[in-house]
Amino acid sequence: MSKHWKVVTGWSTIEGQWLKRRYFNTEVLAHLAEQIGQSEAGHTGELMLAVEAVMPAHEHDSYQRALEVFGRLRVWDTPLNSGVLLYLALDQRRIEIIADRGIRVEDAEWQQVCNRLRQALGQQQYLSGLVDAVQQIQELLRQGAPSASQASDTEQDHLSNAPVLL
Repeated sequence: MSKHWKVVTGWSTIEGQWLKRRYFNTEVLAHLAEQIGQSEAGHTGELMLAVEAVMPAHEHDSYQRALEVFGRLRVWDTPLNSGVLLYLALDQRRIEIIADRGIRVEDAEWQQVCNRLRQALGQQQYLSGLVDAVQQIQELLRQGAPSASQASDTEQDHLSNAPVLL
């Protein structure tokens, strides 16, 4: 699912770096990691948040870049194919959600998450918007992630909860 939250300007590279420094400090990242860890307690889904200040020159499409990040961060590498990537391209003002094949959630539901997050980011409510998005994703994963009875091992947290800054 893709959704932009503002028209991209010629200053997008500088703006992306500024947004990253302003809204993604150590305290915010720790809070988001804790929120992600807590959200994964009630289901087998695995959420990873990736924030990229400036998309690389080789990729101009945020969805394609999110797919690349999904692979590079090995979000697909969970026993139940239950990984979900929430990707923000700050310079492009894009939001992408990529869900692995084990997740049964309709595209329209992911789009609602993107829409609410887009509104929050547009109002410069980065932390509260992301916490809300994590909670929304948690609810969707409770309904659409593989059941716990399908898990073959006791450790269910296969991906890091810490947001990744790219």
